[in-house]
Amino acid sequence: MGVVVQVRIPSRVDKPEPSPPQQHDQENLLPAPVVLTSVHELDLFRCFRPVLTHVQTLWELMLLGEPLVVLAPSPDVSSEMVLALTSCLQPLKFCCDFRPYFTIHDSEFKEFTTRAQAPPNVVLGVTNPFFIKTLQHWPHILRVGEPRMSGDLPKQVKLKKPSRLKTLDTKPGLYTSYTAHLHRDKALLKRLLKGVQRKRPSDAQSALLRRHLLELTQSFIIPLVSAGSPGPSQTPPQIRPFSQDDFLRSLEHAGPQLTCILKGDWLGLYRRFFKSPHFDGWYRQRHREMAQKLEALHLEAICEATPPSPVRPGEQVRQPLTAAALQVRAQAHQLPVTEATLQRAQLYIEMVIRSLPKDLQAVLCPP
Repeated sequence: MGVVVQVRIPSRVDKPEPSPPQQHDQENLLPAPVVLTSVHELDLFRCFRPVLTHVQTLWELMLLGEPLVVLAPSPDVSSEMVLALTSCLQPLKFCCDFRPYFTIHDSEFKEFTTRAQAPPNVVLGVTNPFFIKTLQHWPHILRVGEPRMSGDLPKQVKLKKPSRLKTLDTKPGLYTSYTAHLHRDKALLKRLLKGVQRKRPSDAQSALLRRHLLELTQSFIIPLVSAGSPGPSQTPPQIRPFSQDDFLRSLEHAGPQLTCILKGDWLGLYRRFFKSPHFDGWYRQRHREMAQKLEALHLEAICEATPPSPVRPGEQVRQPLTAAALQVRAQAHQLPVTEATLQRAQLYIEMVIRSLPKDLQAVLCPP
């Protein structure tokens, strides 16, 4: 089922969007819905086919959160390409802004077109040729045409600088000064080309391309993921801070080359990734997940530990209170624990409280 996104579109989308109008011209615009296919319904191969030789470079640009303009012939093509770009990082969450169809009438038009500051971390989908001049200072511009499913795959086209893009140039291509860190996967392109020659269904081609991008992203993320297991201590375990220097030193023996055959400057790619919004978003999410996991393990460790000795009343009170607090969070589905762990926690709390002196029991369980 499609996702309906309300955007401002002129009542006749078959004509090019005009240059910036005067105030009274804006009154002739009527809002109209554009239906975007969901990520799972998206024909990834169909979207990327005109620029397939640049798909890995585009993946890197998305990974690094680089500003990118998608210049398309229609709102539908613009929207689908932006959605394809923002979905190619799965399972990594896309943490930057993106606009499937951006027009000169949007409130942020002046902010995005000014040359007084660097372009923001956003992917813009546009159709008006006016943007070729207005956004020429943007570092990356992707020009796409109407998707066609006939013929061979496009041959390798040399990257050009954004300033070389002309209004009359309608050929699909990526205009950028960026140099990719990783070598192109020629084997993937050969498999896709063979699929075209054998008339392999487009959804099968999309599945092949999507799996390639998924494995590429996973190979990049796996070295970043490091989790320690806490012991049965009576204090909550702490998450070890992430050290970029230690991580970069570990890449030689535990880097993405263990799961990915692609060669290239992985070290340089990670260095730039650390400065991107996606690293900050990944780290925050990972820290939150690890904190919840450690609390869950801590709850399990407490439940399996021997009840404290009666000669340590301070510890006797602290343990059931800690277990009770963790149990409340777990019951609110904030911790990844099983129902069996919750039941053990309840039994443990009751057992410890019954072993306490009567005055402490009265404090913990008032009538």
